[in-house]
Amino acid sequence: MNIEEYIAAMDPELRPGFQQVRTIFSNLPRDLVTARKLMTEMLATPPPENGRVKVENRRIAGPVGAPDVPIRIYTPGARTGLVPGLLYIHGGGFTMGNLETEDVHCRYIVEEVGCVVVSVDYRLAPEHPFPAAPEDCYAALTWLAGNAESLGIDSSRIGVRGGSAGGGLCAAVALMARDRKQVKLIFQMPLYGCLDDRHTTPSSYQMADAEMLWGRPASLLGWKAYLGEDHEGSVSPYAAPARAEDLSGLPPAYLMIGELDLMRDENIEYAMRLLQAGVPTELHVYPGGFHAFEGMVPQAAVSIRAVKECTEALKRGLWS
Repeated sequence: MNIEEYIAAMDPELRPGFQQVRTIFSNLPRDLVTARKLMTEMLATPPPENGRVKVENRRIAGPVGAPDVPIRIYTPGARTGLVPGLLYIHGGGFTMGNLETEDVHCRYIVEEVGCVVVSVDYRLAPEHPFPAAPEDCYAALTWLAGNAESLGIDSSRIGVRGGSAGGGLCAAVALMARDRKQVKLIFQMPLYGCLDDRHTTPSSYQMADAEMLWGRPASLLGWKAYLGEDHEGSVSPYAAPARAEDLSGLPPAYLMIGELDLMRDENIEYAMRLLQAGVPTELHVYPGGFHAFEGMVPQAAVSIRAVKECTEALKRGLWS
């Protein structure tokens, strides 16, 4: 598929928004300092001025021998009794993103779902390759669970959510929680997740143009930064969850992705394998949607529908 075919296949309401962000994403500077600054400027928005969400920044103990991990805690301004807790993991191709780029989404979740959100600012590649990111996220999860009472969280209702690279890390944290048996997760929501470093699916070849939003060249660079130059051999499932041989015993899952996303097929396959392993799983594939379309063009009807369905699924997953 070339770039013209890619645009023609898009939902018509998404095309203008894609054209606006196309130049930015297809020309991200290789200088990561500049690229990270550009991403923050594009995605970070001023927080709404209201008392419905209380926000607190903290630093918590990181993995053994590693630095402290910055987190941001979002709490409903008014509530009665304990509420669910959600670990939120930002995206950014393993190399970009921070607490600011997801701030508006975390506030929205608190208001709409009525839960406490802990957003984690994990270490980024290539300065900090695997396993830094998932270990930081897991440290934040264990901190959340260990401090549930003081946070006003029902310790039996803890979930994890992330998108893109954060979706891959979300799935990885769910695997880690299952295997390490320190935290019992009730729900996982890996959205358009970076799940497989191998890039052997049809969609990973279809979305190969550098001008596509997170096309094959950008994705391969992200994985190389995350896993290192020589990663073709043995790769941990905590790095690439699609490599996990056993998906049984994982918490119920909700996955969503656009039809025109490079990660489409690996997400569909992961959902299928979760179902085959006996994990209750819901999957939504949105026709004409590119990578992270609902965040890039939030006013489009398909984006509004995707956000609504995702939010309702999060309510069910954490409260039911």
